[in-house]
Amino acid sequence: MIISNAKLIDGRLVNIKIQSGVIHKIEEVQKSQKISDYDAKGKLVIPGLVDLHTHLREPGREDSETVLTGSMAAVAGGFTAISAMANTNPVADTAGVVEQVFRLGKAAGLVDVNPIGAVTKGLHGEQLAELGAMADSIARVRIFSDDGKCVSDPLIMRRALEYVKTFNGIIAQHAQEPRLTVNAQMNEGSVSARIGLPGWPAIAEEAIIARDILLAEHVKSRLHICHLTTAGGVELVRWAKKRGIQITAEVTPHHLLLTDDLVENYDPIYKVNPPLRTEKDVMALREGLAEGVIDIVATDHAPHPAEDKDCEWQAAAFGMVGLETALSVLVKTMIETKMISWNDLIDRMSIAPARIAGYSTQGQLIAEKNHANFTIIDTDRSWIVNRDKLQSQSKNTPFNGYELPAVVTDVFHNGVQVLKDGAVVSRGNLAND
Repeated sequence: MIISNAKLIDGRLVNIKIQSGVIHKIEEVQKSQKISDYDAKGKLVIPGLVDLHTHLREPGREDSETVLTGSMAAVAGGFTAISAMANTNPVADTAGVVEQVFRLGKAAGLVDVNPIGAVTKGLHGEQLAELGAMADSIARVRIFSDDGKCVSDPLIMRRALEYVKTFNGIIAQHAQEPRLTVNAQMNEGSVSARIGLPGWPAIAEEAIIARDILLAEHVKSRLHICHLTTAGGVELVRWAKKRGIQITAEVTPHHLLLTDDLVENYDPIYKVNPPLRTEKDVMALREGLAEGVIDIVATDHAPHPAEDKDCEWQAAAFGMVGLETALSVLVKTMIETKMISWNDLIDRMSIAPARIAGYSTQGQLIAEKNHANFTIIDTDRSWIVNRDKLQSQSKNTPFNGYELPAVVTDVFHNGVQVLKDGAVVSRGNLAND
């Protein structure tokens, strides 16, 4: 396949020839000339996005999302690889369950679906899961997380860090001290005090981050902090990196844009774990991402059916969908504000997450001999988010009605076009095939 008139990040207009899933040749063109199977018409081509924090819900909650529908949402958002969190039913705490998710991803055939294994059995935080068996399975699991729940026992956390060190694995921690967040519903601060919802203090996140930094330093193992939300957390990660501790951190798009004052109307669409924080925290997160203190952006795509969100606040589920809006939110919050460049965005949303997870065929620059996993974006257009048109099976987006910049038009996965002019291309045994 030949793609003509694609714009590289350095501004060059090129024709890209793909052969056997690899970029075979890149030729610079002086003026637009349609000589190909697909004319990019001067749109920007970047490495396919990589998400290290996706909830696909299958097995167990197929009413929220499936591996197939989650893959379709990922493609629509410009992703070519996603990492499926372990809080399914049954929990992905054995080789059998992670292999099931892995095979479902292969069957969907749209993106790389890489299972994340649970740290503890049943996410109960009491006994280590089958870490070695999952690492040796066909899924080759290297990231382990009890996300949704914190590994709060320091001894269990230490043992987990020691265990994964033997195969260069990572423990991805959901930093939430449970004793400090009993019945917590939103960020603890002036808004929670005013509207009467139980507060979720920043220290509940920061205390776990600080503890785990010291454990990771002691064990000399790899620690990843999920969905960082506080200014204090950014400072802790900065301190750890200066000490040479093997720590990485992520931030979600919604925590870069939304603040806790949105909760004042008690709309559960803004109920998320960890909670939306203050404007001061948002700016600290943006600055941390720009500096590289925060390594990557991860969506924490958390789909829920309507009945779990369209109810009173206290009964509603925590979570937001985010795969399809992530890139545009990053452009709005970080590029349009001139805090980062497109090169930085590519690093935070593709190259760095692939490097952290060890996804060898992902996060590669658009260059000859590299794998043909890339995304084409119309940077001159904007779009209005319509939840009813999302590919995700669930529609719980906080951005419904927002006008966002940058439109993902096309995606190539292993050299095959899986998104064409904004529409998912039917492949393999897709439900709509």
